[in-house]
Amino acid sequence: MSQKNETTVLVLSLAVTLALVAAGVWWFQKQQITTTDPKSRFSTGEQLLISADSTPEKKAAIKATAAGNYNEAVANLESSLKAQPNDPEGLIYLNNARIGNQKSYTIAASMPIGKDVGAAQEMLRGVAQAQTEINQAGGIDGVPLKVLVIDDKNEPEFAQKVAQTLVKDSAILGVVGHFSSGVSLAAAEVYQKAGLVMISPTSTSVELSGAGEYIFRTVPSDRFAGSALASYMLKKLNKQNAAVFFDSESNYSKSLKDVFTTTVFSEGGRVVSEYDLAESNFNAADALKEARELEAEVLMLAPDTDTTDQALFVVQVNDRRLPLLAGDSFYQLNTLQISGKDGSGMVLAVPWHILGAPDAKFPQAAKLLWKADVNWRTALAYDATQALIAGLKRDPTRQGIQETLVSSGFSVPGAGEEIRFLPSGDRNQKVQLVTIKPGPRSGTGYDFFPVKEE
Repeated sequence: MSQKNETTVLVLSLAVTLALVAAGVWWFQKQQITTTDPKSRFSTGEQLLISADSTPEKKAAIKATAAGNYNEAVANLESSLKAQPNDPEGLIYLNNARIGNQKSYTIAASMPIGKDVGAAQEMLRGVAQAQTEINQAGGIDGVPLKVLVIDDKNEPEFAQKVAQTLVKDSAILGVVGHFSSGVSLAAAEVYQKAGLVMISPTSTSVELSGAGEYIFRTVPSDRFAGSALASYMLKKLNKQNAAVFFDSESNYSKSLKDVFTTTVFSEGGRVVSEYDLAESNFNAADALKEARELEAEVLMLAPDTDTTDQALFVVQVNDRRLPLLAGDSFYQLNTLQISGKDGSGMVLAVPWHILGAPDAKFPQAAKLLWKADVNWRTALAYDATQALIAGLKRDPTRQGIQETLVSSGFSVPGAGEEIRFLPSGDRNQKVQLVTIKPGPRSGTGYDFFPVKEE
């Protein structure tokens, strides 16, 4: 080959290489933007955030909404919901599509879709039910409610970016969220500084109390849950010594552990040992053996989402030898499915239970709408949305909503009790103790039942 031809080949090869490198850089940057830009996880119906069990009609509705064909989207979503009536994302998108381009008030619902899609759907059912009810009643002084669904991935840093994006959008008048305490604490700083109300249905850490006058929650804080579990151990079980299993990487778990421990000691009991479920070398059998040697009489479980499996191992290895207490994070179908008879008798502190007030309006309406029972996450997300709606009715501005919620006479009907807030932004409501017993509702052979008060 001549030198001239070799040079030509080298030049062409270099050009191809540079083109491939440039394409790679472009693709990488595009992927990076997609994963880090919060708006890539925002949707009022123009993109699918929950892909599980999506019907062809729902996917068609997403395309129609993105193209502005709202009538087509409505028809497809109505069809989809007939096949999947328990789909809260679909119902929110249907409500939004019915609004189309007309004037509306918009709130955001920031959910842990990328981390815990089950919990996200439970919370979204509460938001969707409240949105459906207010819009079917004619809206807020004739103005319908629109909901922006967000996947914050239950990550503190990403949730802060979500919050920073929301506060810059003047159309967003309030936020329902976030899921975990650590994520809510991270985002709360942004909302408080900008003056945008955040109401968490599920974040229980005591650190969230007094986070700012724009920060609220409809779930009682860990002060209520930890104290209730400690009192149950000491007064109902008549036991003095507890071993605690917690997650050192979870703000919620550490908060519940601390309140439980403080209450136990202050009332004459002892916490004989603590075990970190988040440790890489955690061994349930070894921990239980040591706990029994230290004369533990009760096991208190405070896992977070990431350490639920480790806590379930503790339940199985315990094999009903020692009584079990647990926080609300353990209130899930997975607990019933995996623990089975080993979990029978476990007592959990939760904010609300469907059988706590079976004749109330909310559980009956929820059963009719979703064709299934709902849990406390749905109920308290419903309450959070109702609180924002009450603020919008009085003064549909960010400041107006905040002033409504902190007013001394504020009270609106909730899923169970009236919704009232303490000056700290906490919910003024006690917790409900529930226990696991054989039952038919969940399909696992076991169910959660309210503990009868004596």
